[in-house]
Amino acid sequence: MSLELKDVTVGPKGGKPLFKAITLQVAAGEVATLMGPSGIGKSTLLDAIGGHLAHGFVVSGAVRLDGRDVLAQPAEARRIGVLFQDALLFPHLSVGDNLAFGLARSVRGAARAQAVLEALGQAGLAGFADRDPATLSGGQRARAALMRALLAEPQALLLDEPFSRLDAELRAEIRGFVFEHLRSRAIPGLMVTHDASDAEAAGGVVVQL
Repeated sequence: MSLELKDVTVGPKGGKPLFKAITLQVAAGEVATLMGPSGIGKSTLLDAIGGHLAHGFVVSGAVRLDGRDVLAQPAEARRIGVLFQDALLFPHLSVGDNLAFGLARSVRGAARAQAVLEALGQAGLAGFADRDPATLSGGQRARAALMRALLAEPQALLLDEPFSRLDAELRAEIRGFVFEHLRSRAIPGLMVTHDASDAEAAGGVVVQL
């Protein structure tokens, strides 16, 4: 599984592109990094790839996931997950129900419950299924958000500065946790960050916008 961008750029309809066209390939389990000044369009590019581009913007070029043209598909068919700066756990659902939200509707009953329990265990959150998300620490919320994204079985993962709100020690821990899960599941990742240490830890190609 690989994620490929060819001559991709984004801009307002009828206006000038926000950045020079990007061409890159991200192999299975690798994480590529997009860096550049605020406002240049890094997060807008991730929105375009994920299928959530704001009205008034257009994307040009090609984005392929394992050879499949994703720009021609609606967001729900692209199988591209996203991790944001904030974990964005649903406050009205328990931790376990938050993770279950990522599962396909076809996964039901005992299989659904077992998948959630296994994911909680992998995230170091065994026994947390009934907890209120508000009681979790920042690191726990970040791990829960990742496992919810992975339970949806994405074929690629977009990371929009997901470590920026964490202190240095926790940042390194969660960053390693995320990258290791992407490697072990052979999922290509594309990360936006302002922090050079994130790019260094990712180890993949770095693109300056």
